[in-house]
Amino acid sequence: MRGNLDQVVRLVRRTTLKTPLLLCRIPAGFPSPAEDFLEKRLDLNEYLVRNPPATFLVRVCGQSMRDAGIFDGDMLVVDKSLQPFNGCVVVAIVHGEFTVKTLRLRNGKAYLEPANSAFKDIEVTPEMGCEVWGVVNSVIRKML
Repeated sequence: MRGNLDQVVRLVRRTTLKTPLLLCRIPAGFPSPAEDFLEKRLDLNEYLVRNPPATFLVRVCGQSMRDAGIFDGDMLVVDKSLQPFNGCVVVAIVHGEFTVKTLRLRNGKAYLEPANSAFKDIEVTPEMGCEVWGVVNSVIRKML
C-alpha cells in the first residue's frame, strides 16, 4: 500500500481486556499524592471503538500531520460510519493512494490540509477521484 498509511487492520471480532483505570487524573505538572483505589476497569475496545463493524486501524507513515500530534508509526482508529465534517481528520484516497489529512471546507471547495508547513493543501476536484474512507477518532502511540 502506498501513501501515508502503511498498514490497514480491520477489526473483525471484538475482544475484551479490562484494564484498571485510576480515579485520579495524573497531573503533567507538579506531582500529587497517589490514590490507592480504582474507579473501574476500562475496556479499551469500548473506549476507542464506537462502531466495531465500521472501524479499522491504520498505521501512519510520514510527517505530514506531525503538528496535529499524529506521527510516523502511530496507529489511527478510523470509523467509516461517521460523517466527515469541516476540521475533522480523515483517511482518504487521492489519486489511488491513501493519505491522512484534515478536511477543510472553504469558499464552497473541499481541501485536504496537512499539519506540517512543508506540505501543501490538496484541493479536492472531481477528476482526482478522492474518496474519504473514514473519520479518525483516536490516535494510539507506543512510547517504548
